[in-house]
Amino acid sequence: MKFKTLLAIILTLSVYSSGFAQNIDKSVKMPIKDIPESIKYEGKAKEAIRWTDKEGTHIVLATETGIYIDKNVKHESDGADAALYVYHYILNNDQPQLEWKIQDFIQDCPLDIEVSFVKNTLQTTDLNADGIPEIWVMYKTVCHGDISPSDLKIIMYQGKKKYAMRGTTKVQIAVSSYEGGEYKFDKAFSTAPEKFRQFAKSLWNKNITGK
Repeated sequence: MKFKTLLAIILTLSVYSSGFAQNIDKSVKMPIKDIPESIKYEGKAKEAIRWTDKEGTHIVLATETGIYIDKNVKHESDGADAALYVYHYILNNDQPQLEWKIQDFIQDCPLDIEVSFVKNTLQTTDLNADGIPEIWVMYKTVCHGDISPSDLKIIMYQGKKKYAMRGTTKVQIAVSSYEGGEYKFDKAFSTAPEKFRQFAKSLWNKNITGK
């Protein structure tokens, strides 16, 4: 009897552990060519992930415009523009519904301009094991003519709630001298579970140069 009870406990824990592990990261990389035509977006698609749950098929898409001249922007100089976007769509019966959208940009920059995602940072987690994935993305924006730090941001969504971590890249300005690298959590992150901040710090330190 004791052996059967022990075996039942082991099997139960095994099933629970397996289910938990599957919830850690539900998303998979999605080839750009597989993005449905019904998904509307601005810029050039750079990366996409997808997963399916009871709500439908989720597609999170990151896009960049590159450097261009936005005719809808009043330019005070000979500056250029650049923007990036992140879209979260849910498909039901092939009909897309926009859950949320991130937009950031630099406008009328007469110097060197960059608005781009940090490579391989678009991802999902389930750090608090509640079955609702946290969606992460990291990017930098800058308009400058020197080697000074760029603005660096981590944006995370869980459901429709947004969390932001903002700061600057860390750059080497002399043989043994660096500038930047500081960050600040917004109110949502500051009051979030500690696991969220720990993951954000790890992601930040891993990509602090913004490359």
